[in-house]
Amino acid sequence: MDYKSLINLNKLPKHIAIIMDGNGRWAQEKGKHRIFGHKNGVSAVRATTEACAELGVQHLTLYAFSTENWNRPQTEVSALMELLFLTIGKEIKTLQKNNIKLSAIGNIDTLPEKSQKALLKAIDETKYNTRMTLHLALSYGSREEILQATKKIAEAYKLGKININQINETDFDQYLYTKNIPDPELLIRTSGEQRISNFLLWQIAYAELYFTDKFWPDFNKEDIYQAIYDYQNRERRFGKTSKQIEENA
Repeated sequence: MDYKSLINLNKLPKHIAIIMDGNGRWAQEKGKHRIFGHKNGVSAVRATTEACAELGVQHLTLYAFSTENWNRPQTEVSALMELLFLTIGKEIKTLQKNNIKLSAIGNIDTLPEKSQKALLKAIDETKYNTRMTLHLALSYGSREEILQATKKIAEAYKLGKININQINETDFDQYLYTKNIPDPELLIRTSGEQRISNFLLWQIAYAELYFTDKFWPDFNKEDIYQAIYDYQNRERRFGKTSKQIEENA
């Protein structure tokens, strides 16, 4: 089925978030080392980013490296950091060519200095691009994000900068890594796993969840089109009834 032709461009999700899972298992199935899967996953990143930009999606967030991933074997962590450094350097031209702005969420300070510099350089060089923003979640953990936000709010209260009785969800948003980024409306996870894995726990409260059995290196443009088509055929009620949705359509 040609899912792209079925997509309603007037009902695109503004923000899509993806848990890119299955690189290691994809490689192991082929008798290769896990890093072989991570390297091949870069092609899926490129294809997905291009597809979202071409359609008109405004924000794409990719879960590239979690706080828990630091617990993997040191050789794999080192290889992933080197791959991050090399990939960012290679992809800047593609981002510029496609008018895509690069951003990052997470505890970036924990990345190796070389990777940090490459990332910040790419973010600076693409900061005026307007077609779409690609957010990389790096050294990211949602519980840590919420905890840090809570500490900042407590500190602001201690300094008399906020009235704790008046703070609301919108105010809380401003203390998160995702400040000023709209919440994802569609969350995709590859590899057949059906978990959230500490990713955007606050932000995906009303996101539609889409799981596919495909490993990330096999995920391509047709898969993102299919996910968006599936999203567009769901009824999003936000606590209302179907009748209320129909009346307000």
